[in-house]
Amino acid sequence: MSDEVVLVDVTDGVATITLNRPEARNALNGAVRRRLPKVVLECETDPGVDVMILTGADPAFCAGVDLKELGAGGVADEELRSVNEDRNGRLPWRGALPPRTKLLIGAVNGVAVTGGFELALACDFLVASERARFADTHARVGIMPGWGLTVLLPQRIGVARAREMSVTGNFVDAQLAYEWGLVNHVVSHGELLTVCQGLAADCRTIDQAAVRRMLRTYAEVSDTTVAEAWRIEDQASRDWQSDGLDREAIEARRAAIMERGRSQTGG
Repeated sequence: MSDEVVLVDVTDGVATITLNRPEARNALNGAVRRRLPKVVLECETDPGVDVMILTGADPAFCAGVDLKELGAGGVADEELRSVNEDRNGRLPWRGALPPRTKLLIGAVNGVAVTGGFELALACDFLVASERARFADTHARVGIMPGWGLTVLLPQRIGVARAREMSVTGNFVDAQLAYEWGLVNHVVSHGELLTVCQGLAADCRTIDQAAVRRMLRTYAEVSDTTVAEAWRIEDQASRDWQSDGLDREAIEARRAAIMERGRSQTGG
């Protein structure tokens, strides 16, 4: 196996990013924390990449921050500076990953715990293997979340369920995660990447400028009130149309959408 702590494979416009410390359940040590943001930024700026998939080398998705390293004194100052972290390990952006405009699908192949759970929540949506398990053990460890768990988790599953996960540290299995709305799909372990790649391929059949503006609108409206969210979406729609719509292209897409709908519904 490669000694790279983060692997990247780009095929047909889809970048599959794999955390590659299986012996440590893909815990986020200094090397991963340095490399992963750089990989995401590289994919974000690569014109040959339209969609990203984030997963872990079996058997885990990510066990969170490397507690062995943290307990031994954390990451050295020079390592922190190499990823622009301050002395408290804070990154120069909000959350676990740098800002992006491209779709990021989380392929959760095993446990996603604490910081690894926050990393999963940084994805646009999640597809879970039947082996996936989720837990927030911040309080059990004696640390506090700093990558948005108390914001992002309630958005996915509601405040009461999020609080339950945080104050008990109990694991939630893939099926319950699906029932709670934490993940979009639960699939067999062997089919996980295939399903994610299929969803990525679906996304790539859409105009990518439209996809990225849609994702940007979702991000903008999640940061404000409901009334302001309506205003933001309305303005985004007006701006998009004022740039000039290609009527012929829209008609061609309409016909393709109808044909695709027939194939998916049997109609």
